[in-house]
Amino acid sequence: MDYQLQFAELLPYTNELLHGFWTTIWLMLVTTLLGCLLGILGAAARSSRQALPRAVAGMYVELFRNTPFIVQLFFVFFGLPALGFKLSAIEAGLLALIINLGAYSTEIIRAGIQATPSGQLEAARTLGLSKFQTFFRVVIPQALERIYPALSSQCIIVMLGSAVVSQISVEELTFAANFIQSRNFRSFEVYLVTALMYLLLAIGMRQLFRLAGYYAFPRLRRN
Repeated sequence: MDYQLQFAELLPYTNELLHGFWTTIWLMLVTTLLGCLLGILGAAARSSRQALPRAVAGMYVELFRNTPFIVQLFFVFFGLPALGFKLSAIEAGLLALIINLGAYSTEIIRAGIQATPSGQLEAARTLGLSKFQTFFRVVIPQALERIYPALSSQCIIVMLGSAVVSQISVEELTFAANFIQSRNFRSFEVYLVTALMYLLLAIGMRQLFRLAGYYAFPRLRRN
């Protein structure tokens, strides 16, 4: 094998790589925030005693957990415009990521809600808290603490899967890598650097989640 590595040929494309890197970070900041919020609302609906919100949330979860993300992405980007909803590439990619994370986080958070001791709910009723107050002041904080490691791992998985949005020309990290490779044909170097950048992102997200959990959930400090 006489292939010679030439990483120097990537230097003219540093701006493209950095732009893709920061776009991926921005996508995941928004996706994590809104996707987890959607998951809380979905978990509340799934845990409801009323049949309609429970059924709607159940269909949403089953639909988006049992179909490929790329199909969901194409439906949002190519399908919705047929109904009059025109979205830019980055808007469509962001919407698909949020909905996808919301579906998975719904089930993760619901598991935490179901693990809430009944005594906590009785105590809340004794204190005169409404159902809304009980859910957001008693149930959700404890549920998030229980499922925080699983939820943070799911966010990282979605970040890694966000590479798919390059298929609709969202200029994130994988899009930048494909663009550079099409120009200099240094596939090994380009995708090796890209893989290392995703690794850096995953490790960075894990550390940030760990730090946030350390301050938000005191009991996690003992783990």
